[in-house]
Amino acid sequence: MDRCELALQYHHSGYNCAQSVLMAFEDLTKLETATGLAMAGGLGGGVGATHQELCGAASGAVMTLGLLFPFTDGADAEGKRRAYAQAKEFLQRFQARFDGLSRCGDLLRSRIEPTEEKTPAAVRLGVDKHCDILIVTAVEVLEEMLAERS
Repeated sequence: MDRCELALQYHHSGYNCAQSVLMAFEDLTKLETATGLAMAGGLGGGVGATHQELCGAASGAVMTLGLLFPFTDGADAEGKRRAYAQAKEFLQRFQARFDGLSRCGDLLRSRIEPTEEKTPAAVRLGVDKHCDILIVTAVEVLEEMLAERS
C-alpha cells in the first residue's frame, strides 16, 4: 500500500484530512499514532470544520515537513528560514494544482475534478470525492518534494 492509499484508508476510517496526510508519513516521522491523530485533530475542514482556513490536507503536509525537517531552536535563524521555505514551497505547489486555491471553503466551492495533469494520484486511484482528491494530491506533492531532497 502506498502513502496515497494509506492516507485514503485513514480518511475512509473517519479521520480528517490533516490527520490522514500526517499519518500517511508515520513511517518517516516516527510519530506515535495517538499523538499524531491528537495533534491534527482540530485541523480538518479548515480548522474546526469552519472551512475558513487552510485546507486540512495542506496543514497535515506542513506538519509532516516540520517533523521531518525540524526547527526547534529559536536562535537558529537558518533553521527557521529553511522551515518557512519548505512550507511555502509546499503551499505553492499545492496551490498550483488547484488554480491558486488553498483555503478549505474556496476549494470546496471550486468543485475540483481529478485530471492527469494536476492530480495524477487521484486519477491513478480512481478518486473522485472532493476531500479525497485533496488528500492524495497533498501526499503526492509532499512525496515529490521529499524525493527531490534525497
